Amino acid sequence: MDSEGRTGLFYCLIIVLGLLLSGCAGRPRGVLVPIAKASPMSSRVEMIVATTRSRADTRGEMFSGERGLTPSFAEITVSIPSAKHRKVGEVEWPKRLPANPLTDFATLKADEVSRPQAEAWLSKSVRKSADRGVLIFIHGFNNRFEDSVFRFAQIVHDAGAKSVPVLVTWPSRGSLLAYGYDRESTNYTRNALENLLQYMAKDPEVKEVSILAHSMGNWLALESLRQMAIRNGHLPAKFKNVMLAAPDVDVDVFRSQIADMGKQHPKFTLFVSRDDRALAFSRRVWGNVPRLGSIDPEEAPYKTELAANDVSVIDLTKIKGGDRLRHSKFAEAPEIVQLIGSRLSNGQELTDSRLGVGDRIVAATTSVAATTGTAAGLILAAPAAAVDQTTRENYASGVEALNPGFQNISAKNACRTMPGSNSCTIDREEKVNEAH
Repeated sequence: MDSEGRTGLFYCLIIVLGLLLSGCAGRPRGVLVPIAKASPMSSRVEMIVATTRSRADTRGEMFSGERGLTPSFAEITVSIPSAKHRKVGEVEWPKRLPANPLTDFATLKADEVSRPQAEAWLSKSVRKSADRGVLIFIHGFNNRFEDSVFRFAQIVHDAGAKSVPVLVTWPSRGSLLAYGYDRESTNYTRNALENLLQYMAKDPEVKEVSILAHSMGNWLALESLRQMAIRNGHLPAKFKNVMLAAPDVDVDVFRSQIADMGKQHPKFTLFVSRDDRALAFSRRVWGNVPRLGSIDPEEAPYKTELAANDVSVIDLTKIKGGDRLRHSKFAEAPEIVQLIGSRLSNGQELTDSRLGVGDRIVAATTSVAATTGTAAGLILAAPAAAVDQTTRENYASGVEALNPGFQNISAKNACRTMPGSNSCTIDREEKVNEAH
């Protein structure tokens, strides 16, 4: 790395450490212990969870950040407070336990189940659903098990999604210093995710499958779909929509992955921002190869290649605001999650141009789980993280061990599809407040 790069890295590290010292207060641990009674004013989200994590030592955490020898399954129900006590797009973590279901996200049920029990739950739920569909969520880097559970519950609730929620959660240690371990954990989970996708492809009850992948979860999603396509010779027609939210994926690798999937692949929607400083630094670390989440979709050869592969792009570059790294533009978009739910539940493509202000089609996911994906990316993106006490302790004892990537995603604005173009671009600048 040249002197300019070292200076920039040092500057970013100073920013991160300053934010960590004034970071968010620690959350209580063990939030997955079910409370005795729900509030009559709260809503419920029921989900099935498939995970390659190992079991945690304490009941209230259920699964740890370590790798399990075989996949495990759980049935979880989350209580969500009414609109009077929360904003759409936010997770209201309990400040103390037991959680108050009137004002907090609270766990009503958290049972580990066997594979046959999970399959029976899925079939029963799909039969009762309005669209006979499944929505799979794959989280990103730096996520504890409870992070992914509560965030997915929020997305499903705020989207008004009619599809059956299936959370795929892979072994993440929930630390900004554990990028290397987390990255390998996505590779460790590829077979398990492919097996789940194969099961859904064969299940006659499931009529449609949509996938929302966030950040490092994009690598897991793409690799599993590629692996499945190679094994089967094609991907099932029921795999309709795959939303790639801020992927820190090598552009050349993505080109190869989508080619391996063949002509019959899902409708991909890609969310990019060319002024993302974390991804810019990530590009330098990864040999100056463009990152998928920061390309110019109107530039050659991307425009032609994306159009040829029927990949739609939503360009958020003109949105100003968020964190100082322009890395949290996706974070707080209530209308976006609501639109995702309504469009997918009606069986319509996410990128339907009839939306008018087409910008309202961006996947909103967690600020806690956002990733970019490189050593420098972790440093640059850390200001967008809601840093917990454990992470602050990790920084205090091991700053010199800093290792790859973090990112925050979600959306807030409007895009329009240009005639003859495969992408939509944000037209107006808008201040997006950073959430901590």
